[in-house]
Amino acid sequence: MNFSEKILKVAAQAESTVQSKHREIDALIDHNQWKVIAAFQKHQVSDFHFSCSTGYGYNDRGREVLDLVYADVFGAEAALVRPHFVSGTHTIGTALFGVLRPGDELVYITGRPYDTLHKVIGKPGDGTGSLQDFGIRYGEVALLPDGSPDWEGIRARLSGRTKMVGIQRSRGYDWRPSFTVDQIGEMVRFVKSLYPDILVFVDNCYGEFTERSEPTEAGVDLMAGSLIKNPGGGVAPTGGYIAGRAELVEQAAFRLTAPGIGGEVGAMLGTTRAMYQGLFLSPHMTGQALKGSVFAAAVFEELGFESHPRWPDSRTDLIQAIRFTGAEHLIAFVQGIQKASAVDAHVVPEPWDMPGYEHPVIMAAGTFIQGGSLELSADAPIREPYIAYMQGGLTYSHAKLGVLTALQSMADRSLLAL
Repeated sequence: MNFSEKILKVAAQAESTVQSKHREIDALIDHNQWKVIAAFQKHQVSDFHFSCSTGYGYNDRGREVLDLVYADVFGAEAALVRPHFVSGTHTIGTALFGVLRPGDELVYITGRPYDTLHKVIGKPGDGTGSLQDFGIRYGEVALLPDGSPDWEGIRARLSGRTKMVGIQRSRGYDWRPSFTVDQIGEMVRFVKSLYPDILVFVDNCYGEFTERSEPTEAGVDLMAGSLIKNPGGGVAPTGGYIAGRAELVEQAAFRLTAPGIGGEVGAMLGTTRAMYQGLFLSPHMTGQALKGSVFAAAVFEELGFESHPRWPDSRTDLIQAIRFTGAEHLIAFVQGIQKASAVDAHVVPEPWDMPGYEHPVIMAAGTFIQGGSLELSADAPIREPYIAYMQGGLTYSHAKLGVLTALQSMADRSLLAL
């Protein structure tokens, strides 16, 4: 790899700067790795649990134990872990449709959710089968300018007809802090002090194993995430999970399959071993990605760019946001991340109208698992302000390489002053 001496010097300085933060992440990895192993041991996971079921998948003990392991790891009553979830959006949609009924109201209290959920929420009478098409009312409360919850706005917006409150843990495509588990717990306590029977749902994508506990341990009733992000460990080929209160998980299972069938069927199609192994690897892989994000923040801050979070900040998801001054900087950065990939490094990403998004998106995704954003990847909507969202890196070395290659890509186009 041919990097300029100035880039290597900046990288060396950044790596020295972040040593203490990397040691904190090592301790986090230990805690979460031991927690996962304890759950495996409690449920006596054995190699026969990895066997492949077919057809209806009745009495698939590997599938059943996997649900129990996930529930224990997340401190939940129950979990539903399946390859039949095609994406995080599908998993979240299944949870929402499973629990909400016509006439119910869903209110997101963390502002407008991630772009791909907009079509799930939909509009009344849109004919797409969206939540609002089914008569489920929707509302949202914008965050305050500093990215914190608008407590008075939440108080004013919720009512006795509100069935569920939605929380998006990660920043999505916003320049705001992601929410910690403690902050989510504070939101839970606040809304339940107003309406004790209200349900709290969390989109946990990108957040798993970035802290020592999960939202379901802070009073959240239901949460969902994707296996091609953190909990799949870079190994699970597809899938998602839903975890929380047992009756709510069962309702979501009825939506995934059919009422009366739920989670009792569903052939795992040879994915079971990868799902177990991915969960086992996830705390370590997530920690590697966190280290890469801290390094990226330190490098770009050294060069005068704004990053969010900053390198010393506490982290509660994988996403590292970096603000650029124009579309050309943004595109050069993302193309540089792609160039550092082990897969499809020869491909040059360009902005395109990606399904589910409202603006052209450029995405670096040279991954072994298509769309696997625990692997090194980066994406951005081409809109002001020009912010790139980098995530993942199954190894710290790969994340480091991605940052250096992105810098060199920018320098080669005279977009970086060194």
